[in-house]
Formats: sequence, C-alpha cells, structure tokens
Amino acid sequence: MGLREEKKERTRVALVEAAVRLFGEQGYERTTVAEIAAAAGMSTRTFFLHFPAKEDVLLGNARARVEKGLAAVGAREPGQSVGSVLGAALAAMVADVAEHDLPSGLAAARARLAAEEPSLRARLLQGLIAAHTDLADALVRAFPGELDEVTAAAVVGAAVGAVSATAEAALRQGLPTTEIQAALRTALNFAATHLQGR
Repeated sequence: MGLREEKKERTRVALVEAAVRLFGEQGYERTTVAEIAAAAGMSTRTFFLHFPAKEDVLLGNARARVEKGLAAVGAREPGQSVGSVLGAALAAMVADVAEHDLPSGLAAARARLAAEEPSLRARLLQGLIAAHTDLADALVRAFPGELDEVTAAAVVGAAVGAVSATAEAALRQGLPTTEIQAALRTALNFAATHLQGR
C-alpha cells in the first residue's frame, strides 16, 4: 500500500470510528454526516469523498471484502472443488471482518443498528444480495461447464447464509471478539463440511 492509499485508509478508519462512537452516544437518526466529519476532524466534503451516504459508513470496507473473496475464487487451482474454492473465499472475507470490523466495534454497531433502522437494513440487504450474485457469477466462471448459475447461487447462499447468520447471532449476544471469531470459524467449518463433494 502506497502513502496515498495509507492516508486514504486512515481517513476512512477515523470516519468509521467517529460514526460508531456518535451512533452509540446519540443514536443513528440523530447523528448527522457533518457531526461525524467534525468528530473525525474533517470536513463534510471529505466524508462524501469516502462514503456516498451516512449508512455507507457502517458498511466499512464491505466492497473490498467481497473483492478479496472474488480474488480467492479467481485463484482456483486445477483439481480444486467448488466447496474448497468457496471455502477459501469465505475464509478471506471472514479474516477481513476479524481484522477490521470486529476490533473497531463496527460489526457490533452494524448488527445492532440494522435491527433498529429499516433504511440501514435495506442497504445491508442490498449489499448482501450483490455479494451473493458476484460470488455465484465468479464460481460459474471458475468452473466452466461444471457449475450452472442456479447451482452456484444455491451453494453461495447456503455457505454465506451460515456465516452471516452465525455472525449476527454472536454479535446480538454481545460475545467477546475472540468468541465471535471462534463462532465464525465454526460456521466456516460447517459450510465446508456440507460443501464436500461439490
């Protein structure tokens, strides 16, 4: 990562941390973009250079996380099974959550606020559907002639659903980060077991 990218990442992290703190102190609806920017020592313009809207700050680096999963699918080696490739993709995505969203409190704030705010829940669902579609399409490309679109969608839905539901339940319970990470590993193992032979 170059100096410019590092600065950009530090700015995003500062905005996310300010947003998480303010959402916790005064609520999501009552917190404005201007307040988030000011709390991070930045301008509103800077906020919008990094996030299109207030709800996007809660998505963190969701798109980059999906890209890591897609890269893992694209790196399929000859002889690798669908289950193995998808497992590697999900493992890369879970590792990203563990590195960024769990320590910052972003994952917990996202889970809590998604249950309370319909607009945010809709935005998260939109992102999840897009990620499902992208991963399924990538699998079809990685297994030409072996995997059709419907089967790829089913496999991705089952695996991602297991991990997402586990994460949501663990976050809702307020489990410590180490226990959430353990729960996610369990979900990955569960998904991998049920994808064996695919």
